[in-house]
Amino acid sequence: MWSASGTGTLTDRYVAEVVRRIPADQRGDVADELRATIADTVESHGPADPEAAEREVLTEMGDPIRLAARYADRPLSLIGSGLYPTYIRLLTVLLCTVLPAVTAVTVVLDILDGRGADEVIGGAVTAVFSLGAQMIAWLTVVFALIERSGKRTGTVGRDWTPDDLPERRVPKKHGAAAYAGVVWHALLIALIVWQHTARPYRTDGGVRLDVLDPGLWSGWIWPVLAGLVGLVTLDAIRAVRVWTRALAVWSACAEAVFALPLAWVLYRQEFFNPAFVSDINGGWQTPDSFSTVVVTGVLVVGAGKVVRRFREARG
Repeated sequence: MWSASGTGTLTDRYVAEVVRRIPADQRGDVADELRATIADTVESHGPADPEAAEREVLTEMGDPIRLAARYADRPLSLIGSGLYPTYIRLLTVLLCTVLPAVTAVTVVLDILDGRGADEVIGGAVTAVFSLGAQMIAWLTVVFALIERSGKRTGTVGRDWTPDDLPERRVPKKHGAAAYAGVVWHALLIALIVWQHTARPYRTDGGVRLDVLDPGLWSGWIWPVLAGLVGLVTLDAIRAVRVWTRALAVWSACAEAVFALPLAWVLYRQEFFNPAFVSDINGGWQTPDSFSTVVVTGVLVVGAGKVVRRFREARG
């Protein structure tokens, strides 16, 4: 009897493409149902050529994006079911490759022009929202015009076949990286609290100082600590259970709560204790360009982590 459970088969890749687009709590049942349906249909074709029968069955079932939409009860009515899979794939390519590349170029050019951190950050945010909105709007207009012109998928691309299935990605083990994240973020919390309570730096006159600006404890340090606590919690969850899109959203929120206030106090050069800095460098002033580079680095690293978490949630 033919089986659809082999690793790396067309069926595995097809099922993976369907279930990664539906809510996590439905994936197990839908995967089992799909495998059983495909296996029964292939078996009904006879034992002559099971691989050819598998391709035929998957071709008849159609594009996995469309099938996933039916399982998730999300009608593909924005553009039309014939064009929607092509539309969403092209939009994904634009937003995941072209948009980050253009934004990165904008940031680099602004830094080279000697602009301040507020202008660099503002330019990056403006580029993301304005260019992203234009990509979505113009692509939607183009596909809507194609839809209303009477053309179908065949005019913008060939019909879907099993050859279009991406290679199946083996789920990565997140345990080690997640535990490392727990340790790193917990260590940051401990260091922040310890330097405030122990005042580890001692001047030549014997005065003990905080390394970080004590004024932060009246405001900005609290969202930074809250974000770190959230990241510790989510990294612990990531180490022991399946990572979902909902958890990725919470992770993005925690990263924003941590990184945005941190970037702000770094930009305003209010992160370190002025007395500590003065005793260390003898009054030497840090160039504004250095602060701009550090702030940009914090935001880029944070954004990179968010992107990775969402990719992990997709499987």
